[in-house]
Amino acid sequence: IRLGLLTVKTGPLASGGIDMEKALVMYLRERNNTLAGRKVELFVADTGGVPATARTKMQELVEKDKVHAVTGPLAAFEALAIDDYIRAQQVPTMSVAAAEDLTQRKPNPWFVRATSTSSQSAHGMADYCAKTLKYKRMAVIADDIAYGHEMVAGFQRVFEEAGGKVVQKLFPPLTVPDYGTYLAQMNPKIDAIFLGFAGSNGFRWLRQFNEYGLKGKLGVVGGMTALDESVLRNMGDEALGILTACWDSAEIDNPVNRKFAPAFRAENKYDPGFYAAATYTNGAVFQAAVEPVKGKVEDKPAFMKALRATKVDACRGP
Repeated sequence: IRLGLLTVKTGPLASGGIDMEKALVMYLRERNNTLAGRKVELFVADTGGVPATARTKMQELVEKDKVHAVTGPLAAFEALAIDDYIRAQQVPTMSVAAAEDLTQRKPNPWFVRATSTSSQSAHGMADYCAKTLKYKRMAVIADDIAYGHEMVAGFQRVFEEAGGKVVQKLFPPLTVPDYGTYLAQMNPKIDAIFLGFAGSNGFRWLRQFNEYGLKGKLGVVGGMTALDESVLRNMGDEALGILTACWDSAEIDNPVNRKFAPAFRAENKYDPGFYAAATYTNGAVFQAAVEPVKGKVEDKPAFMKALRATKVDACRGP
């Protein structure tokens, strides 16, 4: 079975992209690189977090490497860039990317997601901010990419439905060298700020937030990748007390995660975060679809049907 992984190994999203590869390699290795009696060969492509490159690399995986299925990509804007190619080539794709449209407004029949949409976890966080933390006025800041916009849109909708008001929205470029100008622009009359960052950007923003002497002066909360567990190793006490909402945590207590998290930690010396959990989960979903079709992934309609019908206990739960 030829499995492709579309990930990011260079640029600001690389910390997550490298974890995607580590966890998928680990999942396959634990099963002797064999599913349903067939050897699995993994082909890894680095998109650099660039939509045009994502498309080129997807074409290489399908047309040159002849993969039967693809895991990835990482970023929502990458998934949107390859949407029409996935449809035209009928490539079973198990996304990590959270692009909302591909499973909602314009569903792609060859695209499944075992992670979540961009705004899914932000809905819960917004509800919590309004009802439990009693925040009334908030700002949001996110990377100026599809994922950032989708996430804060979901947050704003739920927060305002619950009686709060988003009074300011800031969207720095994904590769911004410095957050100083954005911190200087922040509205002083807010209760808290919601972070919609990905990769290592949330950590970079928080470090500057503290350097500007803003720690303790207003609340900070985040979306599912704002302060990913995998980057906590680079952080000191500045991360303490900051709440983020995600469908996964290295601390989840279930049978799969009790094995996965310590094994990942032993191998890499840090906790598995969102990105590692995403591909480890995708591995389980892939296996759960490969087995009922007895490894015959070449029968794409049958495999896709099996992929959509999977029920599996993964590191994130059922």
